[in-house]
Amino acid sequence: MERYLNAPLKQEDIKSLKAGDYVYISGTIYTARDAAHKRMYEAMLSGNEIPMNLQDNIIYYMGPSPAREGHPIGSAGPTTSSRMDKYAPLLMEHGLKGMIGKGKRSPEVINAIIKNGAVYFAAVGGAGAILSKTIKKSEVIAYDDLGTEAIRKLEVENFPAIVVIDSDGNNLYETVVGAYRTI
Repeated sequence: MERYLNAPLKQEDIKSLKAGDYVYISGTIYTARDAAHKRMYEAMLSGNEIPMNLQDNIIYYMGPSPAREGHPIGSAGPTTSSRMDKYAPLLMEHGLKGMIGKGKRSPEVINAIIKNGAVYFAAVGGAGAILSKTIKKSEVIAYDDLGTEAIRKLEVENFPAIVVIDSDGNNLYETVVGAYRTI
């Protein structure tokens, strides 16, 4: 099924998504990779504030290349999600509802997705130049010293992704493998 979503996400939209759905996301999403996740995680464990409100928001696991003249961002492809698995459950406990990346997630992340009514999307790896065309605005909001791993606030329009793990824990990677084995 093809769906159009606005970010931040609404709980009723999340609940209606099913693994395998194609989505087009418009609105505000954030970027963060390993180093930024580690800082946010440590801040939360220490009871300190983090630089963004996680409630109902989406984090895109991406570190962009430098922007070309006249463009808000350079190539913007996903990075491997499993590197954020240590941090993701705590972020979801603090309101994070969506993650965009590529690759499998750990059982702990899948359990946190179910527990917190969240969703995991995949973006197409190797398509960073195409994905960047959906990004209309990019602004570093925290951890500028991390360079490409700084947290960015993005305004996106019809950013394409696929629901890989829905809020019920249905996992596209597992169902596709299972369907393939029956052929």
